[in-house]
Amino acid sequence: MQIGIPKETKPEETRVALSPEVTAKYVKKGAEVLIEAGLGASCHWSDADFTKMGAKVASSREELLKSSDILLRVGKPQIDELSVLRTGCLHISYLDPFNERELVSEMQNKGISSISMEMVPRTTRAQKMDALSSQHSLAGYYMVILAAERFDSILPMMMTPSGTIQPARVFIIGAGVAGLQAIATAKRLGARVDAFDTRPVVEEQVKSLGGRFVKIDLGDTGESDQGYAKELTDEQKAKQQEAMASYCVAADIVITTAALFGRKAPIVIKKEVVERMKPGSVIVDYAVMTGGNVEGSKPGEEVIVNGVRIIGLANYPGQIAVDASRMYANNLYNMIDEFWDDEKKSFHLDREDEIIQGCLITHAGELVNEMIRNTYSKEEPAKEEPAREEPATEEPAKEEGVA
Repeated sequence: MQIGIPKETKPEETRVALSPEVTAKYVKKGAEVLIEAGLGASCHWSDADFTKMGAKVASSREELLKSSDILLRVGKPQIDELSVLRTGCLHISYLDPFNERELVSEMQNKGISSISMEMVPRTTRAQKMDALSSQHSLAGYYMVILAAERFDSILPMMMTPSGTIQPARVFIIGAGVAGLQAIATAKRLGARVDAFDTRPVVEEQVKSLGGRFVKIDLGDTGESDQGYAKELTDEQKAKQQEAMASYCVAADIVITTAALFGRKAPIVIKKEVVERMKPGSVIVDYAVMTGGNVEGSKPGEEVIVNGVRIIGLANYPGQIAVDASRMYANNLYNMIDEFWDDEKKSFHLDREDEIIQGCLITHAGELVNEMIRNTYSKEEPAKEEPAREEPATEEPAKEEGVA
């Protein structure tokens, strides 16, 4: 069975879906690994680093796409490349299926089996395949390092002969995977850390990392059965924003991690709050590419509003591409390994398995994922009524922090 790994097509995507170490694991299982020339350049891995582990370099991108039984990527494929893929091949990558209906439909029509890494269930058994969590964790670390570099003072308390420097105040909004890593990193750098999340259950985790949990009485919030924060009502959102404003104004660094999968990110810091913050303070918006948590943040840019720097990078894990690629490559390998038939030396797509049921989107010309199918059916206009907008899904949003 041939596993093909093409280069990513988006300029801002520096991560790759294969590391030299993981290459050796695939080869040991009896798979043939085919890479596109220059695959690992963004991570300082040469083609020789892969070939000495048993990979082969394709003569062209088209050859790789045409001949591979399994295709591994970070980002979603371009629609015009799907016509080159073999009918019946398996494509595994981030797909953003809630927002990429045309892409999913084309995969279905082509008979391509597709797994969306965003849809891997958040269960104990699937944890080793959970690419969202692995990348969120790296992003949480990097956002603090980035903010510390942009901030024009130091983070820790420092006692010097000329006086004592007080610790910087860092406010983390959202205590999901990214938020918890941000809390831990900020504390290691010596900052005073406050954190807020809509789920009271995470208070213990925040405190265990040295952060102070900010309590805001929002009434019934809780979390979904997979551990994600549930979306708040408009009234709860307004109450939350009002209460958080004082913490933002007092903070030197604010990091927002309320990134929703499949939905527009909620605004948690409004323009008037930014205008009240101290000049020189820094905000890092993790959700900028899906609408942003901060009014005034811009995708792929850093902007200054009344002396406050708002950072909205397009790809936070991609800023530390080597480790991000290693972790993502391991997530993909663990997915392949879990369903690998050692006797046949091939991937067994077990439709009865709960992990496959959760993340398999298309197969054998059908849209097989129940959640995506229900979402698309809600978007269909009624036959005898005017079309109307419906919510994207009634399922709890996969969220990194607050709603």
